[in-house]
Amino acid sequence: MGKAQGLFISLEGIDGSGKSTQARRLAEALRADGRDPVLTREPGGAPGAEDIRRLLVEGDPDRWSPETEILLFTAARRDHLERTIRPALARGQDVITDRFADSTRVYQGATRGDLRGLVDQIHDDAIGVEPDLTLILDMDPDVALARGLARQSGEDRFEDFGLPFQQKLRAGFQALAEEYADRCVLIDANADPDSVATRIVDIVRARLS
Repeated sequence: MGKAQGLFISLEGIDGSGKSTQARRLAEALRADGRDPVLTREPGGAPGAEDIRRLLVEGDPDRWSPETEILLFTAARRDHLERTIRPALARGQDVITDRFADSTRVYQGATRGDLRGLVDQIHDDAIGVEPDLTLILDMDPDVALARGLARQSGEDRFEDFGLPFQQKLRAGFQALAEEYADRCVLIDANADPDSVATRIVDIVRARLS
Protein backbone atom coordinates (compact mmCIF):
# COMPACT_ATOMS: atom_id res chain seq x y z
CA MET A 1 0.00 0.00 0.00
CA GLY A 2 1.16 3.57 -0.70
CA LYS A 3 1.96 6.01 2.01
CA ALA A 4 -1.02 7.94 3.38
CA GLN A 5 -1.29 11.53 2.22
CA GLY A 6 -0.47 14.21 4.77
CA LEU A 7 -2.87 16.77 6.26
CA PHE A 8 -3.14 20.13 4.49
CA ILE A 9 -3.55 22.93 7.08
CA SER A 10 -3.88 26.66 6.45
CA LEU A 11 -3.75 29.53 8.92
CA GLU A 12 -5.71 32.66 8.02
CA GLY A 13 -6.53 36.01 9.55
CA ILE A 14 -5.92 39.73 9.32
CA ASP A 15 -2.45 41.27 9.17
CA GLY A 16 -0.68 41.08 12.53
CA SER A 17 -2.92 38.36 13.99
CA GLY A 18 -0.01 36.02 14.68
CA LYS A 19 -0.35 33.54 11.83
CA SER A 20 3.37 33.17 11.15
CA THR A 21 4.22 32.63 14.81
CA GLN A 22 1.44 30.10 15.32
CA ALA A 23 2.25 28.26 12.08
CA ARG A 24 5.83 27.87 13.26
CA ARG A 25 4.77 26.71 16.72
CA LEU A 26 2.36 24.18 15.21
CA ALA A 27 5.13 22.79 13.02
CA GLU A 28 7.39 22.47 16.07
CA ALA A 29 4.66 20.63 18.01
CA LEU A 30 4.05 18.19 15.16
CA ARG A 31 7.78 17.51 14.86
CA ALA A 32 7.84 16.76 18.58
CA ASP A 33 5.05 14.24 17.88
CA GLY A 34 7.31 12.50 15.36
CA ARG A 35 5.72 13.96 12.22
CA ASP A 36 7.57 15.78 9.44
CA PRO A 37 5.51 18.83 8.47
CA VAL A 38 6.39 21.29 5.71
CA LEU A 39 6.03 24.90 6.85
CA THR A 40 5.31 27.31 4.02
CA ARG A 41 3.56 30.60 3.22
CA GLU A 42 1.62 32.63 0.69
CA PRO A 43 2.26 34.47 -1.42
CA GLY A 44 5.43 32.46 -1.79
CA GLY A 45 6.45 28.97 -0.79
CA ALA A 46 8.25 28.20 -4.06
CA PRO A 47 10.95 30.08 -6.01
CA GLY A 48 8.66 31.58 -8.64
CA ALA A 49 5.95 32.35 -6.10
CA GLU A 50 8.47 34.18 -3.91
CA ASP A 51 9.35 36.39 -6.88
CA ILE A 52 5.67 37.26 -7.28
CA ARG A 53 5.38 37.88 -3.52
CA ARG A 54 7.61 40.93 -3.74
CA LEU A 55 5.33 42.42 -6.38
CA LEU A 56 2.31 42.00 -4.13
CA VAL A 57 3.40 42.92 -0.60
CA GLU A 58 5.80 45.81 -1.29
CA GLY A 59 5.17 49.26 -2.69
CA ASP A 60 2.27 51.68 -2.83
CA PRO A 61 -1.17 50.39 -1.72
CA ASP A 62 -2.64 51.43 -5.07
CA ARG A 63 0.08 49.69 -7.08
CA TRP A 64 -2.35 47.06 -8.45
CA SER A 65 -6.06 46.89 -9.11
CA PRO A 66 -7.96 44.16 -7.20
CA GLU A 67 -8.41 42.22 -10.45
CA THR A 68 -4.68 42.27 -11.15
CA GLU A 69 -3.99 41.16 -7.59
CA ILE A 70 -6.30 38.17 -8.02
CA LEU A 71 -4.35 37.05 -11.07
CA LEU A 72 -0.96 37.57 -9.41
CA PHE A 73 -1.98 35.74 -6.23
CA THR A 74 -3.38 32.86 -8.27
CA ALA A 75 -0.22 32.59 -10.35
CA ALA A 76 1.87 32.44 -7.17
CA ARG A 77 -0.52 29.90 -5.65
CA ARG A 78 -0.34 27.64 -8.69
CA ASP A 79 3.46 27.58 -8.49
CA HIS A 80 3.25 26.92 -4.74
CA LEU A 81 0.77 24.09 -5.29
CA GLU A 82 2.80 22.42 -8.04
CA ARG A 83 6.25 22.69 -6.50
CA THR A 84 5.67 22.50 -2.75
CA ILE A 85 2.20 21.51 -1.53
CA ARG A 86 1.27 18.58 -3.76
CA PRO A 87 4.72 16.89 -3.65
CA ALA A 88 4.85 17.14 0.16
CA LEU A 89 1.35 15.76 0.63
CA ALA A 90 2.11 12.92 -1.79
CA ARG A 91 5.16 12.02 0.31
CA GLY A 92 2.89 11.72 3.34
CA GLN A 93 4.03 15.00 4.92
CA ASP A 94 1.65 17.44 6.54
CA VAL A 95 1.66 20.93 5.01
CA ILE A 96 1.16 24.02 7.17
CA THR A 97 0.72 27.18 5.13
CA ASP A 98 0.52 30.76 6.36
CA ARG A 99 -2.40 31.79 4.08
CA PHE A 100 -4.00 30.09 1.10
CA ALA A 101 -7.01 30.82 -1.16
CA ASP A 102 -9.24 32.10 1.65
CA SER A 103 -7.05 35.19 1.88
CA THR A 104 -7.79 36.02 -1.75
CA ARG A 105 -11.50 35.41 -1.16
CA VAL A 106 -11.47 37.98 1.63
CA TYR A 107 -8.79 40.51 0.63
CA GLN A 108 -9.68 40.85 -3.05
CA GLY A 109 -13.09 39.18 -3.20
CA ALA A 110 -14.86 40.92 -0.34
CA THR A 111 -13.00 44.06 0.74
CA ARG A 112 -11.68 45.63 -2.46
CA GLY A 113 -14.84 45.27 -4.51
CA ASP A 114 -17.55 42.69 -5.12
CA LEU A 115 -15.18 40.25 -6.80
CA ARG A 116 -15.88 37.03 -4.92
CA GLY A 117 -17.41 35.38 -7.98
CA LEU A 118 -14.29 36.12 -10.04
CA VAL A 119 -12.02 34.82 -7.26
CA ASP A 120 -13.97 31.55 -6.99
CA GLN A 121 -14.11 31.04 -10.75
CA ILE A 122 -10.36 31.49 -11.19
CA HIS A 123 -9.64 29.36 -8.13
CA ASP A 124 -11.81 26.51 -9.42
CA ASP A 125 -10.14 26.60 -12.83
CA ALA A 126 -6.51 27.11 -11.79
CA ILE A 127 -6.20 25.66 -8.25
CA GLY A 128 -9.14 23.39 -7.42
CA VAL A 129 -7.80 22.48 -3.98
CA GLU A 130 -8.91 23.43 -0.46
CA PRO A 131 -7.09 22.74 2.82
CA ASP A 132 -8.29 19.87 4.99
CA LEU A 133 -8.34 22.24 7.96
CA THR A 134 -8.29 26.03 8.13
CA LEU A 135 -7.55 27.84 11.39
CA ILE A 136 -8.73 31.46 11.31
CA LEU A 137 -7.01 33.66 13.89
CA ASP A 138 -9.55 36.27 14.98
CA MET A 139 -8.11 39.43 16.58
CA ASP A 140 -9.03 43.03 17.40
CA PRO A 141 -8.00 44.96 14.25
CA ASP A 142 -6.59 47.89 16.28
CA VAL A 143 -4.18 45.59 18.10
CA ALA A 144 -3.29 43.58 15.02
CA LEU A 145 -2.62 46.64 12.86
CA ALA A 146 -0.33 48.20 15.48
CA ARG A 147 1.56 44.92 15.74
CA GLY A 148 1.87 44.54 11.97
CA LEU A 149 3.16 48.07 11.42
CA ALA A 150 5.61 47.75 14.32
CA ARG A 151 7.39 44.93 12.48
CA GLN A 152 8.65 47.41 9.85
CA SER A 153 9.20 44.45 7.54
CA GLY A 154 8.91 46.43 4.33
CA GLU A 155 6.03 44.09 3.40
CA ASP A 156 3.31 46.35 4.75
CA ARG A 157 1.44 47.28 1.59
CA PHE A 158 -1.87 45.91 2.92
CA GLU A 159 -1.39 47.39 6.40
CA ASP A 160 -1.05 50.76 4.67
CA PHE A 161 -4.69 50.57 3.59
CA GLY A 162 -5.46 51.47 7.23
CA LEU A 163 -7.77 50.41 10.06
CA PRO A 164 -11.11 50.45 8.15
CA PHE A 165 -9.63 47.95 5.68
CA GLN A 166 -8.50 45.67 8.53
CA GLN A 167 -11.97 45.88 10.09
CA LYS A 168 -13.51 44.77 6.78
CA LEU A 169 -11.01 41.93 6.61
CA ARG A 170 -11.95 40.70 10.06
CA ALA A 171 -15.65 40.68 9.16
CA GLY A 172 -14.80 38.86 5.94
CA PHE A 173 -12.88 36.12 7.73
CA GLN A 174 -15.63 35.72 10.32
CA ALA A 175 -18.17 35.27 7.52
CA LEU A 176 -15.87 32.78 5.80
CA ALA A 177 -15.66 30.70 8.98
CA GLU A 178 -19.45 30.34 8.90
CA GLU A 179 -19.56 29.63 5.15
CA TYR A 180 -16.96 26.85 5.36
CA ALA A 181 -17.78 25.56 8.82
CA ASP A 182 -16.84 22.02 7.79
CA ARG A 183 -13.15 22.91 7.52
CA CYS A 184 -12.74 26.30 9.26
CA VAL A 185 -12.23 26.85 12.99
CA LEU A 186 -12.29 30.39 14.42
CA ILE A 187 -9.53 30.88 17.00
CA ASP A 188 -9.55 33.73 19.56
CA ALA A 189 -6.14 35.25 18.86
CA ASN A 190 -6.63 38.01 21.44
CA ALA A 191 -5.55 35.46 24.06
CA ASP A 192 -1.90 35.09 25.00
CA PRO A 193 0.24 33.31 22.35
CA ASP A 194 0.80 30.21 24.51
CA SER A 195 -2.93 29.68 24.97
CA VAL A 196 -3.53 30.19 21.25
CA ALA A 197 -0.79 27.69 20.41
CA THR A 198 -2.23 25.10 22.81
CA ARG A 199 -5.71 25.50 21.31
CA ILE A 200 -4.38 25.10 17.76
CA VAL A 201 -2.27 22.04 18.56
CA ASP A 202 -5.21 20.37 20.33
CA ILE A 203 -7.45 20.92 17.29
CA VAL A 204 -4.85 19.57 14.86
CA ARG A 205 -4.02 16.53 17.00
CA ALA A 206 -7.73 15.71 17.25
CA ARG A 207 -8.06 15.91 13.46
CA LEU A 208 -5.00 13.70 12.94
CA SER A 209 -6.32 11.07 15.33
